[in-house]
Amino acid sequence: MTGLPVLHIAAADAAAGESTDVLSRLQSSSTGLSSADAAARLAVAGPNAVRSHGVSALAVLGRQLRSALLLLLSATAVASFFLGDRNDAVIIGVILLASIGLGFVNEYRAERASAALHSRQRHTVVVLRDGAAATIDVTELVPGDVVHLVLGELVPADLRLLSATGLECDESILTGESEPAAKSVDPVSPGTALADLAGCAFMGTVVHAGTGTGVVVATGADAEFGRIAVGLGEREPETEFQIGLRRFSVLLLQVAVALTATIVVTNLVLHRPLIESLLFAFAIAVGITPQLLPAVVSTSLAEGSRRLARRKVLVKRLVCIEDLGDIDILLTDKTGTLTDGRIGFREALAPSGAPSSAALLHGLLATETDTDTAGGVRLGSNALDTALWAAAGPTGPVADGYTRLATLPFDHERRMSSTLVRGPDGESLIVVKGAPETVLDRCADVGTAAHTVLNGLFAQGSRVVAVASKPAPGHADRLVPDDEHGLILTGFLVFLDRPKTSAAASLTRLAALGITVKVATGDNPQVAEKVCADLGLVSGGSLTGSDLAGLDDAQFSEAALRATIFARVSPEQKARLVETLRTHGRSVGFLGDGVNDALALHTADVGISVDSATDVAKDAADVVLLEKDLGVLADGVTEGRRTFTNTIKYVLMSTSSNFGNMFSAAAASAVLDFLPMLPSQILLNNLLYDTSQLAIPGDRVDEEQLHAPSHWDIAFIRRFMLFFGPISSLFDFITFGIMLGVFAAGPELFHTGWFVESLATQTLIVFAIRTRRVPFLRSRPSLGLVLTVAGVLAVGIAITVSPLGADLGFTPLPIGFFLTLVVLVIGYLVLIEYAKRVFYAEPMRYLPAVRWRGHEHRIHRRAARFSTPTHLRAPTPPTPAPPVR
Repeated sequence: MTGLPVLHIAAADAAAGESTDVLSRLQSSSTGLSSADAAARLAVAGPNAVRSHGVSALAVLGRQLRSALLLLLSATAVASFFLGDRNDAVIIGVILLASIGLGFVNEYRAERASAALHSRQRHTVVVLRDGAAATIDVTELVPGDVVHLVLGELVPADLRLLSATGLECDESILTGESEPAAKSVDPVSPGTALADLAGCAFMGTVVHAGTGTGVVVATGADAEFGRIAVGLGEREPETEFQIGLRRFSVLLLQVAVALTATIVVTNLVLHRPLIESLLFAFAIAVGITPQLLPAVVSTSLAEGSRRLARRKVLVKRLVCIEDLGDIDILLTDKTGTLTDGRIGFREALAPSGAPSSAALLHGLLATETDTDTAGGVRLGSNALDTALWAAAGPTGPVADGYTRLATLPFDHERRMSSTLVRGPDGESLIVVKGAPETVLDRCADVGTAAHTVLNGLFAQGSRVVAVASKPAPGHADRLVPDDEHGLILTGFLVFLDRPKTSAAASLTRLAALGITVKVATGDNPQVAEKVCADLGLVSGGSLTGSDLAGLDDAQFSEAALRATIFARVSPEQKARLVETLRTHGRSVGFLGDGVNDALALHTADVGISVDSATDVAKDAADVVLLEKDLGVLADGVTEGRRTFTNTIKYVLMSTSSNFGNMFSAAAASAVLDFLPMLPSQILLNNLLYDTSQLAIPGDRVDEEQLHAPSHWDIAFIRRFMLFFGPISSLFDFITFGIMLGVFAAGPELFHTGWFVESLATQTLIVFAIRTRRVPFLRSRPSLGLVLTVAGVLAVGIAITVSPLGADLGFTPLPIGFFLTLVVLVIGYLVLIEYAKRVFYAEPMRYLPAVRWRGHEHRIHRRAARFSTPTHLRAPTPPTPAPPVR
């Protein structure tokens, strides 16, 4: 009997034991698990996830019912029902249910859209199953699985390492240490701190360098990262947007409490019934709060994700839309973004600049290629090698006559690849191909002519690869970096990657959006400068990876802000650039598509990749572009800002008009011998108004509102409310005077007249408040908004003349009132336009960037990759190690 396998070993325990002992406890082996065994373990251990993105209708409904004001109003209505005022209590209950239902439906639909985004994203991992490598979803990983790790990959679970070759992991998400941790397979002493467990790789950390394999010892909530993520709860930390929303809600609550207290005291002083006074006061309080704000925010984000998809931008989470709109620095690669990405071989030159077949031959010998057995076509490991073989011509068969004995692949430290070959004559030769600066440094004698030729090629914007060689008689059939010295320069291979035709216009669009573009490239700085100049991107200077390597933190920070082009940079330097720019309060987006970009993608506020990128890059990204085009990215940023702007429209309109109307009601209740509007009428008015605003997420946005990231400004919202609210009250008071002085209105006629006037001014003012321009003439609203507002206004008027109107306390209005209403509305809109000129007399100013994305935000962002639609179990206690005998 082998007993049941252990399904959770603490990392400290696993790191202290030999890897063979850990495999034995997990009843696994270095060849992994069988598919049947893995399935059985998955059923017991549960998915490897720390988040559930399933949608709970009850949870959404609970958020609708969480309003203290709604609960107080409901309780007061129930009390009113049992004290005899049943008709009004029932009507208020129906309106409250309709309001809650409207918010529930819209927020539930948005939650479903968010869940669908999560479900469409697959994060995969390579494991050994049934003795062979297989790619599975990260949530299907189980204890005992053997996992392969490569550069830039997110470690999918807590692992006890079985092998490690130069393996380093960025564990800052767990330990806060900025330096990567070196890994090995050696056991550590019992009681070693988490940061020093070199024998383990932890879930949620990033492979910074090297490769390795490890056996899974803990998954999901049992992993070290999983426990932290679960401890923070399902809800992500507040973003700047949500913080602003919360502060705004506090502001409204303060206003609501003040108005409610004033109204209750006033009505009690006037000896009005207590229940009636409470219902009226709570209806006023509910009326001033934008009930559907959460639904409008959620609907805006869901609508934004659909619009982004139509623009070929896929976001993995709804909050990514807001993050995308916040970008003010973009660090991008050059190939395929600023250039066509179709690299073509142009010519092979000798050091003197003359055509050279020898340079072409040596270049072919040093390529890293595979042969497509179906067509006999040489496939390079990179675009340069593929282009070289495509243009090989008669030199190709000559190269095939050489026998490859050993290779030393390209890496970003050496920036070269080398090959040991035996020629047809039996002589051995070492051939080196790589970055010209690196290759020339290893050549024994390079004349000034070669440097002149090389500089001329760089000045033309050509991509250049240098080739060199040296005889290797009697050399062993292996290569080491020390062999790449004492070379003889053979010549240069010249490639061309033309600037992308659309890139200049895309860069102009990004500049108009207030985004600073910086370029991180593996190419020569002169070539990058030429491409940027051709596209009109003004350069603040160029730095190479070797330049950056010699800088301390302060100098690096200054260089990162000043320079535009970073050439010959390593993956670690890209990530450091992003991190440095973030610490200056900037929101940084990084666009990359290769394995070497994964570190920077994980570090950026918004990691952006493309559909054709490597799996590691796409997995690391928050946003995926279906086309590698900066114009598509500009569309995405625009959509992110449009979403925020439309939400702010709703906030400004609802606060100013609601505040004005509720202030009018409070003032009128103090001087009239009856309530200016019944509680049920106030709630109905608010419900109709909010319904009309649900079309705002699809509204058009003026161009100048997209020129920089938008940020919450509570002082501005308060100033807006106090400036425009009294203008609304002014026309309410005029309406009161007309109803009493012209139409000699009693309570029912007064209620009806103010209900219609209030609804008309509240809904129609949206067209003026939504823009700083003249509405309709210089800023056209969306057709959906026009139809919704018109429909709601028609429904409101129809209710007053319908059979339902009598139950609500309405009575038909005379024709003369509607003629007066037209004049009032026109006067109101004209006065608002004049007030806008006064209020916006100062030019539009944008708040300085605020760094709100802290450590907790990054944990939640990382945790989103370990997500499942199913309910998750609680963490299980680890299995202790057996006693040593």
